[in-house]
Amino acid sequence: MTETQPRPVPQTIDETLDLLAGADYVADRSLATVLFLSLRMRRPLFLEGEAGVGKTEIAKVLAAALGRRLIRLQCYEGLDVSSAVYEWNYAAQMIEIRMEEAVGQVDRTDMEKNVFSEKYLIRRPVLEALTGTSGAAPVFLIDELDRTDEAFEAFLLEILSDFQVTVPELGTIRAEEPPIVIITTNRTREIHDALKRRCLYHWVDYPDAARELEIVRRKVPHANRRLSEEVVRFIQRLRDIELFKVPGVAETIDWASALTELDKVALDPETISDTIGVLLKYQDDIARIEQGEGRRILKDVKAELAAAAG
Repeated sequence: MTETQPRPVPQTIDETLDLLAGADYVADRSLATVLFLSLRMRRPLFLEGEAGVGKTEIAKVLAAALGRRLIRLQCYEGLDVSSAVYEWNYAAQMIEIRMEEAVGQVDRTDMEKNVFSEKYLIRRPVLEALTGTSGAAPVFLIDELDRTDEAFEAFLLEILSDFQVTVPELGTIRAEEPPIVIITTNRTREIHDALKRRCLYHWVDYPDAARELEIVRRKVPHANRRLSEEVVRFIQRLRDIELFKVPGVAETIDWASALTELDKVALDPETISDTIGVLLKYQDDIARIEQGEGRRILKDVKAELAAAAG
């Protein structure tokens, strides 16, 4: 991967909007404002919202736009320190010990210093995030924090307070410059207030029709214009009905891409039925759409666009 020269953080909210737009992320001003403040104040940014609204993408876009490394800690149930922070390469350490014993080097103190050195330290995402240099701190994405347990959340709170980690055999490792921290959660459980207080907060909502259409045009530039409008209006209406999992922006982009691959220029009931699995992921939701709800929504969308055109 080609290294890019790190770029300074934006100096205004408008520059932040331009930074995101330059990487094809269509943000509203409220998001740009809190992101600007997070960068200027060097505070973690806590992003909450439904799955598929673009929370993770914000960190990816920010890293690319600023020319910084993106370090991602994907959270899951049972995540522990060895997986998140560091661990020792025990196999390599054992080989080193056997080799030293074979040549008669059995000084315990020297052996311990040798095997517990940086050479055998496996850096996991948290430790990697603390190794950035001044002016080139990485973007540290802590993704789906709500999937972890409270014990790990408490440990993370300590990391975000001081941006340092103690490795007993090596000492304390401090960040030369704190990383740009983005924390995401799908709100499957509440995150403790103590951690939230150390962050700036933003709820990432579904975009309105105009912004979602602009997202589709940027992400699926070859899609037919009429098709893009119908797709966005259909999904906007779909989010108003009660579904087990309403489609996010990611599904909008996927559906527009799939329909473009099929050379479609407009929606029709058969096409919706054939491709509904791109949009919805639960059978009960699919059944509801195929039992007439989809045709009703499509009829309303066609009428709305005809009225707007005429």
